[in-house]
Amino acid sequence: MLFSSRNSLHRALLPVCLILAAAQPGRSAGTGNAVRFAGMNGELRVEEVSERTVRIRFIPPSAPENTNAPGSVLVPFESRERLRATTIERPREISIAGLRVSVSSQPLTVSVKRADGKDVQQLVFDEAGGTNAAVSFRTDAMVLGLGEGAQQFDRRGAFYPMEPSWGGWNRPVLGSVVPSPFVIGTEGWALFAHVPEGHFDLREGKGRFIPRTNQYARGLDLFVIDLREPSDAPAEYTRLTGRPVMPPRWALGYMQSHRTLSSPEEPLEIARTFREKNLPCDAVIYLGTGYCTNGWNTGHGSLEFNENAFVAGNIKELHDLNFKVVLHVNRAPLNLFGSMADPPDARRSVAPQERGRGRSAPVHVADYWARHQELVGLGVDGWWPDDGDELPLESRLTRHRCYYEGPLLDRPNVRPWSLHRTGYAGSQRYGGWIWSGDIDGRWATLAAQVSVGLNHGLSLTPFWGTDTGGFYPSRELTGELYSRWLQFSAFCPSFRAHGRTWHLRLPWGWNTGEFGVIEHGPAERRDFAGDIRNPPQHPDPSELRNPRVEPIARKYIELRYRLLPYNYTTAREAVDTGLPMMRALWLHYPDDPEAVRLGNQYLWGRDLLIAPVVEAGLKIRRLYLPEGRWVDWWTGETIEGKRWVERAVDLETMPIYARAGAIIPLDPVRQYTAQPVSEPTTLRVHPGADGEFTLYDDDGRSLGYQDGSDRQMVWIRMRWDDSARRLTIEPDRRMTRWRGGTRVFSAEVAGADGAAKRIEFRGRRVVVEL
Repeated sequence: MLFSSRNSLHRALLPVCLILAAAQPGRSAGTGNAVRFAGMNGELRVEEVSERTVRIRFIPPSAPENTNAPGSVLVPFESRERLRATTIERPREISIAGLRVSVSSQPLTVSVKRADGKDVQQLVFDEAGGTNAAVSFRTDAMVLGLGEGAQQFDRRGAFYPMEPSWGGWNRPVLGSVVPSPFVIGTEGWALFAHVPEGHFDLREGKGRFIPRTNQYARGLDLFVIDLREPSDAPAEYTRLTGRPVMPPRWALGYMQSHRTLSSPEEPLEIARTFREKNLPCDAVIYLGTGYCTNGWNTGHGSLEFNENAFVAGNIKELHDLNFKVVLHVNRAPLNLFGSMADPPDARRSVAPQERGRGRSAPVHVADYWARHQELVGLGVDGWWPDDGDELPLESRLTRHRCYYEGPLLDRPNVRPWSLHRTGYAGSQRYGGWIWSGDIDGRWATLAAQVSVGLNHGLSLTPFWGTDTGGFYPSRELTGELYSRWLQFSAFCPSFRAHGRTWHLRLPWGWNTGEFGVIEHGPAERRDFAGDIRNPPQHPDPSELRNPRVEPIARKYIELRYRLLPYNYTTAREAVDTGLPMMRALWLHYPDDPEAVRLGNQYLWGRDLLIAPVVEAGLKIRRLYLPEGRWVDWWTGETIEGKRWVERAVDLETMPIYARAGAIIPLDPVRQYTAQPVSEPTTLRVHPGADGEFTLYDDDGRSLGYQDGSDRQMVWIRMRWDDSARRLTIEPDRRMTRWRGGTRVFSAEVAGADGAAKRIEFRGRRVVVEL
C-alpha cells in the first residue's frame, strides 16, 4: 500500500450510511450474534475521531461506569459515536470521512478500509474465554513503534510484555524497556491500545494484543489509524495523547554529567575547565549518593545536600559561569497522584491510618513537589528523576506531570526541563525527555541505539538520547568508541555524556593518563580478585593517553552549537506536528523499500542524513542515499541518490549528507546557547534542487510560544530557486508581527568558491542571487 499526497478527495466527508443498532447497552445477548470477547458479552462502540482515526471499544458489564473518561493517557478530543450495538445480526458498514468500517460477528471482526477499497487494518476479537484471548491484526510489512527498548528495528517476530524494565530485555545492548502501546505498520496503518494494559505478540505472521490477565474486565479501547502518509502517525498520536512542549533552548546544548565527587570544589573546577578550554557546554548534571559513593545528596530519595560533595553555594557559582544545574532524584512515591490544579481539599496525601505504608501510601503531586521547592529557590534549573520502573502507569505519568507543573508554580513563565528513565504514551505533553537507560560501553550497544532511538521517536516522545560512551565501561570502551558515540550523540535530541568511571566521559578525559574515580558495583568487587585499579570491565590503561579524542569532541560539540538554529526549528516542528527530531527514513521515503527497512542511519530533521559509524576500525561506511541529490557535508560533493554508496571515513569523520535544495542555518560557535554573538547566521544552500526552509526563533525560555505573546518569536521563510541561483527570504504567514530591527544573514552555496553575501532582513522580502 503506497502513500500519496493528501488532497481534497481524501479530506472530503462521505455520506453516513448507517442505521444505528437498536439494541440497548444493557441488553443480554444469548444468540450467536452477540458481541463477544474473551468469553464475555458486551457492547461494541465505533466512534469517528478524525478523518484518519476510528475508535473501537468493547464494553463488558464489568467495565467502569465512566468508560469515556480520557484518563491520564489520553487528552480530550472530539469524537462522534457512529455505532452502538450488543448484537450484530448482519454485517454492517459505516462511512467515516474517507474510511469505510465494516462490522461482523462470529467472531467479532472490525475492518477498516479506505474509500477506494484498500485495506487499512482488520481487528478480529477472540470469543473464547481464557488468559490468552486477544485481538488479532495484520502485520504484512515492517512494524515499528512500541516505545523504547526490546527487539529492534522491525518489531515483528517477538513477544512484547509491555512492562517497564531496567534490564528485562538485553539491557547491556538495548537498554531499558519503556513501553508505549502505539504500533505502526509501514504499509499504512497504526494501532493505539489505550485500555487495558496488555502485551503485543508479533510472532507467527500476525499481531495479537493480549490484555493482562487481571485487565479483561476493563474491556477494550483501541484506535485504528489510516496513514495516508507517514506524518499522519505522529499527528494522530499527539491528537490522542497530547502535543509535546517546547524545551528551553539550553536543553539543546551539550550536557556534562558527574558521578562521585572528590569535594565541592571539583564541580567548579570542571566547569571552569570547560570555559578555559572554550568547549561549549550548557548544563552540568549531578548524580545522587546511593548510585555513587559521594553524590550531591545524602542518599536515595534525599533532597538534602551532601556537603562533602556539593554545597548550596555551588549553584550560584555555576550560574555565574553560565551553566544550568540539573540534580538527580529518585524513590518517588509508588502512588503519586493528582495535579497541581487540584483544589486543596483534593490534596490530602496520606490518611492517618495509612502513615505506616511508606512509599506505597498515596501522595499528592503538590505535596511531593513541595519537597523540591527549597532547591528551586536556590536556583536548580532542571531535574533528573531516575528509576520509575516500579511505579504503576498512573504514577509514572504523574511523575512526569510533577516535573512540569511543579516548576511552573515557582517560575510561572520559565519552561521546565527534566530527564527520565521511564515514561509512557502522553509523557511528551509534560516536557520530560527520556534516555535509554544503563547500557554498556560496547560497539554492539552503540549500533543498537540508533534503531532504539528511531522507534522511541515514532511512538513515545520526540526527545531522546543515550549515555554517551555507555553507562557501564568495558574493555571495548576506547577513545575510538567514545569518539564515535559522541559523534552520534551530537545528532540526538539529548546530547549528554554520562557513565561510570565518569572522568572518561569528559571531552578531555582520554588524555590525562588516569581513569579518575573507578566505580564498582558490589557484585564487581565481590567477583574480582585482581588489581582493583585495573579492573577487567574497564578500558585498557593504554587508552588513557589518546590525544585524538578531545579535538574530535570539540569538532562535534561545536557543530552541534553551530546547528542551533536548525535544531531549534526542528524542535518547534516536533511540538507542532509530533515529528521526532531523529527520524526513520520511512517518515520521508515511504515508497522506497531500501529506505524503509534501514534502522542504522536516519534523518536529522528533514534535510540532514546521518550515518553513524558503529564498528571498530571501520574505514568505509556503506550507506544508502534515498531518491534525489545529496551533498556531502564535509566535501561539498553532490551525489545522485536512490543508491548505496561507500564513504571513506577516518576517526574524525561521521558521514553527514544534506538534501539538495536544503537551506541549513548555521550560527557562530557559542560557549552556551544564550551567549550573545556578533557574527551573522550563515545560510548554507546545498545546490542541485529547489528547496525551502522556515526558520523559527523565540526567546528560548518562556511559554510565550504557546499563545504568540513572545515578542521575540519569528518565522522566516527561505526559498531557493536552483536554476536561477536565487534565494528569497520573507516573513512566513505564521509571523504576525516583526520584532523590529535587522536580522543579518550571510548566504553561501555549499561547495562553491564565491564569497558569501550579506543579507539584512527587516521583516520584508529580500531576494539575492548567489
